[in-house]
Amino acid sequence: VQLVESGGALVHSGDSLRLSCAAYGLNFRDYRMMWYRQAPGKERELVASISSLGGTTTNYGESVKGRFTISRDNAKEMVYLEMNSLKPEDTAVYYCKAAQIGRPVYWGQGTQVTVSS
Repeated sequence: VQLVESGGALVHSGDSLRLSCAAYGLNFRDYRMMWYRQAPGKERELVASISSLGGTTTNYGESVKGRFTISRDNAKEMVYLEMNSLKPEDTAVYYCKAAQIGRPVYWGQGTQVTVSS
């Protein structure tokens, strides 16, 4: 099983960015997918999650509500994080995570997002 994130970049405050996570080797549609982030010196925090199957349920961290959108494409086995109105405090390494009850949890290697003011 492998999760591979991409799309991280250096951007300016107010810009938009889309992160992608490709999943390999798991029954993707059966997994709840999440984006986490970790800034230097801080603990890893949940940014957004999307339910398995149809992805009808999404949840967001308070700091990103209204600015970030998580989505999934089961046919492509991809999960995305659309980030708008980026702020310097969004600077972090962003990680993709896959979880299913009774199964191991899987993490990607992370992608760096840096927002300059």
